[in-house]
Amino acid sequence: MVDKEKIRSEYIFFTKKLIERNISITTMESCTGGLISSLITDTEGSSAIFAGSLVTYSNNAKIMLGVPSETIKKYSVYSEETAKAMATAARNTFNAMIGIGITGTTGNIDPNNAEDSVPGKIYFAISSKEKTESFRIELPPQNSRADYKFLAAEKILEKLILFTKSM
Repeated sequence: MVDKEKIRSEYIFFTKKLIERNISITTMESCTGGLISSLITDTEGSSAIFAGSLVTYSNNAKIMLGVPSETIKKYSVYSEETAKAMATAARNTFNAMIGIGITGTTGNIDPNNAEDSVPGKIYFAISSKEKTESFRIELPPQNSRADYKFLAAEKILEKLILFTKSM
């Protein structure tokens, strides 16, 4: 069972640290549908470090907002390369210090990208001006799409904490 309140409280703690350190952050989310943004903005004062986010559920939305169509064609929409392009596009769009890009499949096969869609396989990237790191995680079967999203958010936060330690 996914402990959503625990994940929410961990994001609040993390966001308070970003505010204290004046580290701006933004997201381009696909499979999490804006959950990461929501978790960050649950913290009072988060507007000091969170300018906005992009929910790009379709391939066309990703392309319109800065992900090269060649990246999606060559590597698929579900890839570390696409997640990197999403993170960089989000960071550039909002002129943030950190950009996060998330793509993957939660629960069922995506009919628009069926050949590359694997339920529970999530790709994400974290980007700063100095570096971009990408990750692939495979989540065990969950009871709901919301559980997949929260579990992905928890895994992303683990990497975000490590990423921001050096900033």
